[in-house]
Amino acid sequence: MSRWYAEWSANGTSALSKAGRAGRLPKLSPAQLRRVATELEKGPRSHGYPTDLWTLRRVGEVIEKTTGVSYHPGHVWKVLREQLGWSRQRPARRAVERDDEAIARWVKQQWPRVKKTPDAAMPGSASKTSRGSASCPL
Repeated sequence: MSRWYAEWSANGTSALSKAGRAGRLPKLSPAQLRRVATELEKGPRSHGYPTDLWTLRRVGEVIEKTTGVSYHPGHVWKVLREQLGWSRQRPARRAVERDDEAIARWVKQQWPRVKKTPDAAMPGSASKTSRGSASCPL
């Protein structure tokens, strides 16, 4: 007879409620998670990385350096998402040479000239079933 069945037979369903947590306990305590979050908020460059981009490998290295606990990169994502509430974000990619003023000037001055607009005198469609077509009986 199993231990759980014997407990249930002797004390009823209330005896099963004290079974406690199912599964493995978390490797990081709440205090360790707060320390990790504080370190991650400092940014990757403060940890010696050449760019401002967090990768799972980099986050795993910071977790290990901060707490001594090692995680597989796939599990690092679970820690970030489920325990720290972080989400995946991609940096906006813009050319270093980008000139927003020149772009705004072009849009204001050149775009109206090159933009194609439908001509009111021309039929709107070549399809015989489209209402914009000259051959549509409707």
